[in-house]
Amino acid sequence: MLDPGETAASAGKEPRTARGRRTLRAILDAAAEEFGEKGFHEGSVSAITRRAGVALGSFYTYFDSKDDVFRALVRDMSDQVRAHVAPALKDAPHQIAAEQAALLAFIKFARTHKEIYRIIDEAEFVDPESFRMHYATTADRIARRLQAAAERGEVRPDVGEIHAWAIMGMNVFLGLRYSVWNDDVSPETIADVVASMLARGIATQE
Repeated sequence: MLDPGETAASAGKEPRTARGRRTLRAILDAAAEEFGEKGFHEGSVSAITRRAGVALGSFYTYFDSKDDVFRALVRDMSDQVRAHVAPALKDAPHQIAAEQAALLAFIKFARTHKEIYRIIDEAEFVDPESFRMHYATTADRIARRLQAAAERGEVRPDVGEIHAWAIMGMNVFLGLRYSVWNDDVSPETIADVVASMLARGIATQE
C-alpha cells in the first residue's frame, strides 16, 4: 500500500510531495478498477486517468507505460493485503489464533477487493516476475512466522516452507470460493474451520 516514503512509480519518477503521492494513489486505485473490470489488454491508460480524475500527462509523470502501472499495481495490492492482515496477527495469543485471524482478515479484504484475483491471475502472463514475487513473498512471511512459533513451542518443530505454501494456497482458494464466487458463509465460520484443521488435522482423533 502506497504510504508516504514508499514508491510505486517508475524508476526516477517517484513523487516528491504529498500532492504527488495523492495523485499516484488515485492512479493506482483507478488502475485497480480499470484492470479489475476489463483486464489488462482491454484496459487503457486514458480510461485510468478518467477514473482517477487526472490529466493524461499526470499519468506519464509517474509511469512510463500501461505495463509499468500494472506492475506497480500488483506490488501495491500485495502491500495492501499485508497491511490489512498485519494488525490481526499482532493481537493473536498464539500461532493457530494468528493464522485464524490472518485468514479472517484476508477473507474480509477479498470481499471488498474482488478485483485482486483477476489482476494477480493476469500477472502470470503480463508480468510473470511480479506474479511469482507476490506469492513468494507472501509464503516467505508465513514461513517466518511459523518458524518463530516453532521456536516458541507453539507449533511442530518441523514446520517450514512446504507448510507455508500449503497455508497460503488454502487461503487463496478459500478467498476465491467464499469472497469472489460467493459469500454465502461467514468469514468467522471459515476461519474457525481452518483453525480447527490446523490445530488438529483431519484424521480421526483417537
